[in-house]
Amino acid sequence: MIKANFESLVESCVIGQVMHPRIVSGNGALAAAFDGKPCVPVVQAGVTLNVRTGDRAFSWAWGEKVMPGVTIQNPDPACNAALNLLACLGNEATVIEAALDSKDSKTRGQAGVVVGKDIGMGCVTVHFPKRVLDRLAIGDRIQIRAIGQGLSLPSHPGITVTHCGPQLLKAVNPAEKSGRLRVPVACIIPGKLMAPEGGGAGAHSGCEIQSSSHEVIKEYKLENLRLGDLVAIADYDNTFGPRWHSGAITIGAVVHGASSLSGQGVGVTTLFTSAEGMAEPIITRKANIADLLGLA
Repeated sequence: MIKANFESLVESCVIGQVMHPRIVSGNGALAAAFDGKPCVPVVQAGVTLNVRTGDRAFSWAWGEKVMPGVTIQNPDPACNAALNLLACLGNEATVIEAALDSKDSKTRGQAGVVVGKDIGMGCVTVHFPKRVLDRLAIGDRIQIRAIGQGLSLPSHPGITVTHCGPQLLKAVNPAEKSGRLRVPVACIIPGKLMAPEGGGAGAHSGCEIQSSSHEVIKEYKLENLRLGDLVAIADYDNTFGPRWHSGAITIGAVVHGASSLSGQGVGVTTLFTSAEGMAEPIITRKANIADLLGLA
């Protein structure tokens, strides 16, 4: 196991409520898709009953940025900012209060795992077993044991780690060869396809694989991407914010599905980034969070 500063990390509790799906267009229900056709951009957040981590990222009917499992926000803006910054992929989540039938709720105390976050929209995605997912409701409160921000690899100072909890880092179990960190990924994506997530430009922002470039999507076989896949982005640095940089490498997790809106697409949350290309992606068959964390 690569040495990390686990003993220096602060672990704290953050809380969010199961959110409602939302219309992202400010002009009513209809918006123009990238090809000029009308679309209804309903972001599939909240409780997504039939989409799980490990399922496909493309080709969902009326599926605008489909998020697997349960998506949560905190109604207080400042607290929500903390939730989105501090929660990391792989963190433990627990249902602490049900919005309905709270006294007799069978979901209270049930455990889940953080599998994604959308910095632009300001929400965190949590995986629960299906028997729990079927009982969750809008407004249920979920607490996360947040740990991972500030994580670093002392022997690899050229790599910045963000949004990666200790549990996920241990599951990924990157190897070292010739001074470079070898990380399993499902595929390698050209940096020219990327766009900042939700227009964000901060050091902790994510990015999106523009899904309007059908020819390039087909060329690189990205239509086979799955939610939860670890992917490498070539010539893309996110150390201090997203930018194209020759030789750079960013490795992240696919956290939401494709979009029909111009310049937007499949969401990727950054886990490792290096302007000097000190991370080496190794393509493997099971480089998916569902496989790595044994999610059922």
